[in-house]
Amino acid sequence: MSETFDTAARKERVVLVAVDCGDENDVEKSLNELQELADTAGAEVVGRLIQNREKIHPATYIGKGKIEELREMIRNVQADTVISDDELSPAQLGNLEEMLETKIIDRTVLILDIFADRASTKEGKIQVELAQLRYRSSRLIGLGRSLSRMGGQSSGLGIGNKGPGEKKLELDRRLIKDRMTFLYKEV
Repeated sequence: MSETFDTAARKERVVLVAVDCGDENDVEKSLNELQELADTAGAEVVGRLIQNREKIHPATYIGKGKIEELREMIRNVQADTVISDDELSPAQLGNLEEMLETKIIDRTVLILDIFADRASTKEGKIQVELAQLRYRSSRLIGLGRSLSRMGGQSSGLGIGNKGPGEKKLELDRRLIKDRMTFLYKEV
């Protein structure tokens, strides 16, 4: 009796999240577009969550009640990642990652990842990586645990790379700056 195994790569399972502030923006239309972007990136959208608020929560993007609802949804649909329809601040990103214990990205990161996947020339790949590094360097507060997601590049951490008293954030900034300097020379 022969067993068969599914060797196809499992798609990343994502939940889309948006805040509807009641302005003229059509949140449903925006989430539909975000879903198309996620599909293009090879992800499987397994859930959507919209919160109606007067304004985006400055610390967590969505309110505490919706965070609990989202945590439950992530568990129920076995999601790997949450994708925010809006750009997240470093504090929002870090707070959500800590509270939800899952990977959080925003629309901009998703778009940059699609460009990275589609770039075929050396110059195109370098330009996309530079854009990713510039974007992520401004959000290092939220990337403390997950800097290794950076464009598939090795972080270069190891023996002899961390100076006495150098904090993780300072090291991350230095590594990004060094990589950007190298890429600028390549262009």
